[in-house]
Amino acid sequence: MEVKGATLLYALAALMITFAGFSTLLLTLRPATGARLSLLDRYLAKTVMTYIFVLTAGALLPPLIALYDVQEGWIWRGSSLVFALPMLFLQITYPLRRRKVLGKGPPPAIFAVFVVFGSVTTLLTVGYVLGGLPHSPAAYITGLTIDFFTVVFGFVNALDIIMQQPAGVPDPASPP
Repeated sequence: MEVKGATLLYALAALMITFAGFSTLLLTLRPATGARLSLLDRYLAKTVMTYIFVLTAGALLPPLIALYDVQEGWIWRGSSLVFALPMLFLQITYPLRRRKVLGKGPPPAIFAVFVVFGSVTTLLTVGYVLGGLPHSPAAYITGLTIDFFTVVFGFVNALDIIMQQPAGVPDPASPP
């Protein structure tokens, strides 16, 4: 049984993994410009990879559950709950984890989009789907897509900050 929206979920999963590889590749090419990988570079790579793998799991979960001939309503409820718990944890704890590693919280735009908007999207998605409202597959896939683009937004903004760092100045937290 093919779950509703499976093709879009597979396309999202492929897009997410491609983005993870591309973003990590961009960060690993930075030393070619003469710059050392900073603590921010490493933290960004780890954060993007973690978020993207949770998002990819969220994209692949409904078709996986469908293989067990589970009723469609339960596929979306189960998927939204299993996806939302780790995603919300990552979204809500991001400022604390960033502060712990880098010594300061996220810039206001990152906080607003990556943390607040992303968390609200995830909460609304899981609430809508668990409520058994109509078009739950569309709501789930829309929430997943919005969460993905909040990660893209966060990465692009962080990349802008990273590229403004002088190439010859080593990060004090980086080993020589």
